[in-house]
Formats: sequence, C-alpha cells, structure tokens
Amino acid sequence: MSQILNQARDVLTQKLDGGVFDGSAKFSIAGEGALILDSEGVRISDEPADVTLSATAEVFEDILAGTQNPTSAFMSGKLLVEGDMGLAMRLAGFLS
Repeated sequence: MSQILNQARDVLTQKLDGGVFDGSAKFSIAGEGALILDSEGVRISDEPADVTLSATAEVFEDILAGTQNPTSAFMSGKLLVEGDMGLAMRLAGFLS
C-alpha cells in the first residue's frame, strides 16, 4: 500500500473524529489509488461511491493539511468532482 494513502486515511480518520459521514465519497489520488469515506469510516478501497474527488497526491496533501481550500481547488481545475455535488459541498466543510 502507498504511504500517501496510509497518511491520507489517518488524516481523514482524525478529521472524522468519531463522527459519521452521511453518504459515501471516494478520494482518487493519481498514481496512488483511492480511499473511501462513508458511515463505516475511512478505508483504502476503489469501490463505487456517491461522489468521487480526483486530484494529484500534492493537491490532496495540501487540502488535508489545510493549505489548499477544496472549493478553490475545484474552481481552479486542480480537483475534479464527479457525482453528488451537494455531498461534495458538505465534504468540503468537513475537510476545512
């Protein structure tokens, strides 16, 4: 498994902080793989989800570190979103 995926899983788990995410989101990291965030938590997986966010490892690292706003990344084309846009907007608040 990728070190980047493991780190991203750990950071997302901390951001979830025992809470439950309503829906499912896939974080597809170019050249690394994918993570799923849903009501069961965060896991490394490439299964289908309600919304898929795709970007480079650098963009995801910046979003998770809080140095890149997810909405700005989307608006500038650094972050691609496919699927439920309402869920993606709720997810942006969770990531901030």
